[in-house]
Amino acid sequence: MENHVAWIDDVHVVTVSGNNIELLLQDDKKPAIHWETKGTTFQVKLDEKIDAVTAKLALYEELPMGESLMLLWGGKKIPVFPRAIVRTDWFDRHYSAKESVLGADCDQSGTTFSIWAPTATSVKLSLNNLLLSLNRQEKGVWEIRVNGEWHGTSYNYQIEVNGNTTIVNDPYAKGMLANSEKGVVIDFARTEQSEITRPQLGNLQDAIIYEMHVRDATIHGESGVIHKGKYSGLAEMNTVTENGYSTALSYIKELGCTHVQILPINDFARVNELHPEEDYNWGYDPLYFQVPEGSYSNSPGNPLARINECKNMIHTFHREGISVILDVVFNHVFIMEESPFEKAVPGYYFRYNNDGSLSNGTGVGNDIATEKIMARKFILDTIDFWLKEYNVDGFRFDLMGSMDIDTMNCIHERCQQEEVPVLLLGEGWNLPTALAPDQKAASFNSQRLPGIRFFNDYFRDSLKGNLFDVNDTGFVNGYGRFIERMPNLISGSTLDAFGDPFVSEVNQTVNYVECHDNHTLWDRLLLTNSKDNESDRKKIHQLATGITLLSQGVPFIHAGQEWFRCKQGDENSYNSGDRINQLDWNKRETEDENIEFIKRLITLRKKHNVFRLASKQEIKRRFHVLDTPNPTFGFTLLGDSEDFSIYVNPTKKQHQLQLSSTGSWQVAVTNDSKRKQQQQEVNGEFTVLEPYELIVLMKAR
Repeated sequence: MENHVAWIDDVHVVTVSGNNIELLLQDDKKPAIHWETKGTTFQVKLDEKIDAVTAKLALYEELPMGESLMLLWGGKKIPVFPRAIVRTDWFDRHYSAKESVLGADCDQSGTTFSIWAPTATSVKLSLNNLLLSLNRQEKGVWEIRVNGEWHGTSYNYQIEVNGNTTIVNDPYAKGMLANSEKGVVIDFARTEQSEITRPQLGNLQDAIIYEMHVRDATIHGESGVIHKGKYSGLAEMNTVTENGYSTALSYIKELGCTHVQILPINDFARVNELHPEEDYNWGYDPLYFQVPEGSYSNSPGNPLARINECKNMIHTFHREGISVILDVVFNHVFIMEESPFEKAVPGYYFRYNNDGSLSNGTGVGNDIATEKIMARKFILDTIDFWLKEYNVDGFRFDLMGSMDIDTMNCIHERCQQEEVPVLLLGEGWNLPTALAPDQKAASFNSQRLPGIRFFNDYFRDSLKGNLFDVNDTGFVNGYGRFIERMPNLISGSTLDAFGDPFVSEVNQTVNYVECHDNHTLWDRLLLTNSKDNESDRKKIHQLATGITLLSQGVPFIHAGQEWFRCKQGDENSYNSGDRINQLDWNKRETEDENIEFIKRLITLRKKHNVFRLASKQEIKRRFHVLDTPNPTFGFTLLGDSEDFSIYVNPTKKQHQLQLSSTGSWQVAVTNDSKRKQQQQEVNGEFTVLEPYELIVLMKAR
């Protein structure tokens, strides 16, 4: 028996597949497509026979989407379904509903349910024990208004598309039952509200970012937190270890960073929300983008609780003067075939290669087609929602290089509407996704992405060695290797005079040597500098973090980096559990001296604006490289009322220094314990630079 199906692949192309295509070709009658509900017939003609099971037909007219269509050919009625047509510009022009309000819009009198499914032939709402048919509107939007009190009620859709009826959760859901079972209607007027506003920052260039994971931050037994691993745990204040050392939010506030960047907190896969202790995940497997993750809630079965607890965590950070950046993953979904995007509009939301195969530049099986109008709309709507409802202060875009430039610029335009500046940053890697290079939101296109910051992997690899070669070394752990790159790195990676710029403007570089990905810096040094003793490795580590904090651009610190965070050599700990990933608050006690060193650097950076200059012109005027013994490095920053000379020694040897000018220099910061205790000033024109020392000297004008 021949089972044939016809697919609309372009405006004027239908592809027929099935066994024994020859039998269809023998029919004397011309093939035609019948639009059953209108009683209209479209003439078609055979374009070419591809093989024994595939033939292409040419259309004379454009076919409607979301209608029951039949190909009448060879005495058969062959169902006609949309396929690659949804990925054409024609489809975007005719069916994009950019202005529509989608999702469950709830108030006390009723709820309007709206979903975009232009290729569906039927959409029904399952609400409690009701099954209600939605009405098709323009542009493929389906909608129904249901009067009554529905706040807190679960719902989903039954969508008939391509001949199959599928249960679909609302991609715009803002509340969920545990483990993403169903969406939940939420009236946000009845969620927690706060009078606390976003912390004010003079300039986004003043930001100092601290990356953390909700669960890692408080799960340790010595965190002193009651609600360990939860949103509410991060909202607890005055928490301490048994010996009285600050932990969690109180510690972060003391450290002095301006922003926390939180690994994804939207609903994600691989953790049982009802029993989170059984699983662990960083959160880069997104399911529902507008719903807080339930495993971080004290009451994951209560849809409202996770919303209020997440809001309260953000409000508490704000009350303590700390801004909150959300790590967002708009480049892929966990499993494409199971996502509400694919179920609602098959083939639309994901990027495909020219041969029809899925693009996989992300390396996880699918790439979201951010360049598609309704995919872009969803991303912008999600950004808008987190800004308005949760009052967040920034977004970090995972694998941003697989997103398109226009979408990122639209996000920037939306964020500029906020009274307090919103920080946008992302991974600008050049990924092998099916998107033209000139459309990628990658660092090499930074000149077309004003206001977007990029993680500076050139900075990272120059300091500690190539990320993908665990034996490679850089400036701090290779005894001065790549010293020729240091002027470029420390001046913000933008000045032509010091080499090829990494980005166009200094306000686009995010400087870092460690993040949640790959080895921690400490674990890396255990590989590259195994022959050095622990004391030397700690000083090398201090050089890397110190240079990060003293360079032009926005510095980024991974939580625990300031106390030599160790993950037992685990290079990819995304699901490695608490033992590997937790912040060790005992180590925070034993490394308090180094934490004080980092605090002093942060305080110095925040106090003196020469460490956070906002333009290339200012950097050219104030930043100068000093003449120092090879391979030490030195530079000076000329302030309005004081000058700074900073020296770094990446060797085990002591070096004689001739200072940039004679006089009385105050030792502002040093990681050399002996000098720190015995020498507050350097007088005259000469001094010594101790092994693995980083020193900041300051002189009033």
